[in-house]
Amino acid sequence: MGVVAAVAPAAALYRALSEPARLLIVRHLFTGEHRVRDLTEHLGLAQSTVSAHLACLRECGLVASRVQGRASMFSLVDRDRLAALFAVTEGLLEATGSAAVLCPHVDLPGSAVSGFVPDGAGQGRAR
Repeated sequence: MGVVAAVAPAAALYRALSEPARLLIVRHLFTGEHRVRDLTEHLGLAQSTVSAHLACLRECGLVASRVQGRASMFSLVDRDRLAALFAVTEGLLEATGSAAVLCPHVDLPGSAVSGFVPDGAGQGRAR
């Protein structure tokens, strides 16, 4: 395996998260499972845009979907690791003077992120 091929999966992951609309979708999915319709309403994006971005995120293994009636419900595949990635990213941005809160729905030790309280069932709720 060549050097470039060795980092291709990481590059694909970062590319998936580099699109602002996809980042907003992931950030919103921290609040729980959502339908495409819910995401379009919450984020003010077109249905086709949300669907296309969810397809990309699903192909990258970041979100999963399940059928509920006539709708598909989307959720994060590995919420804890994504939260940790966001916390590290926020720390790097802060260190470079470009502070940003990527996910206001998650509290992590040592993170600038706030607004999330575990509810005892592992899901959590927004403050």
